[in-house]
Amino acid sequence: MTPFLQSTWAITLELAPWLLLGAIIAGVLHVALPPGFVKRAFVGRRGVLTAVALGVPLPLCSCGVIPAGLGLKKDGASDGAAVGFLISTPQTGVDSVLVSASFLGWPFAIFKLVAAGLTGLIGGWLTDAITDPEPLAPAPAAAPVEAPPRTLGAAWAHAIEVLRSIWKWLVFGVLLSAFITTVLPPSWLASVGGDNHLIGLAMALLISIPLYVCATASVPIAAALVAGGLPAGAALVFLMAGPATNLATLGAVYRTLGRKALSVYLGTIVIGSVVLAYAFDALFPLSITAPHLHVHEASLLAQATAVLLVGMMLWFASEDMRAWLGRRTAAAPGSASLTIGVEGMTCQGCVRKLTRVLGEDARVQSVTVELEPGTATVEGGLDAESLGTLVRSAGFVPR
Repeated sequence: MTPFLQSTWAITLELAPWLLLGAIIAGVLHVALPPGFVKRAFVGRRGVLTAVALGVPLPLCSCGVIPAGLGLKKDGASDGAAVGFLISTPQTGVDSVLVSASFLGWPFAIFKLVAAGLTGLIGGWLTDAITDPEPLAPAPAAAPVEAPPRTLGAAWAHAIEVLRSIWKWLVFGVLLSAFITTVLPPSWLASVGGDNHLIGLAMALLISIPLYVCATASVPIAAALVAGGLPAGAALVFLMAGPATNLATLGAVYRTLGRKALSVYLGTIVIGSVVLAYAFDALFPLSITAPHLHVHEASLLAQATAVLLVGMMLWFASEDMRAWLGRRTAAAPGSASLTIGVEGMTCQGCVRKLTRVLGEDARVQSVTVELEPGTATVEGGLDAESLGTLVRSAGFVPR
């Protein structure tokens, strides 16, 4: 049990700074961009290109890209732009390119950079091609949604909401990733797939998809796999599929964007990484000597952010537990049930936010918020006018 707990904590240390950075970026973009900018700039074919161009240089890894990418979607970006951002961003970055060049050479680093942009574009465009566009119904003129205040508090509140909407998948992904890391070390992968090119690529793909791996920190692991006998393309597969996928990311994509977008997202990474790995091995055969890997203690920043992240996960869990208990608490005798329509909710994060705001009112005894068709039902002593006021205070539009 000790190795599993050590792996869990090690993964948490590695992802926490990037995850919180991604959430902060989502919050800053939410309050800094002009109202309607995301809906204008991140839709259509050019919107996917914009999202990929924004994401490729950002130093965000794996789980860190989830809140930033889904934050764009929440602010009005198309599914294709969100998928393009989620595919391309975690695969590379300035730091990742430099580390890749030092371990695997500049041809590999540049090829990986091009591969990240190419798969992001293809995945984004395919997503927009097969998913049903959202209806462009105009918002009611009498009750427009107000622009968020341009304050640090508003940015932080948005960041928290993005994290709250995906916390269960994050916890599940970290635990399963730690389990796989514990039972299947990299040396086993190299020993199994070293004699056959296709098997080597398939094994790298199979192991990398559910794991949390950072595009920068995992470069030495990829180099060690190649030095252990896997083809050089296996390093490319590992460094494309690993950072761009893990169970937390897959779950968040499915929950926010749906089954079709998830299929394109995963299919683009799987097929694209294998095809590009074959292309790289044909164009740039490499001979890599065993790298010198150094184990060092986690930085103070990593430890602080990991503790903060664990605390946030526990808080989110307690909030969900209180909400679950509240929904099952019978209303007091004489209390009335009141339902109101709500516009402006786009994800489960919005549902949680409105549920929390309504539940904090002393007159409310139980709350049920539904994303589809967009309703809020409360039991207690509220009248329709008071309920509408609470809905507006949460940032949504009563109808």
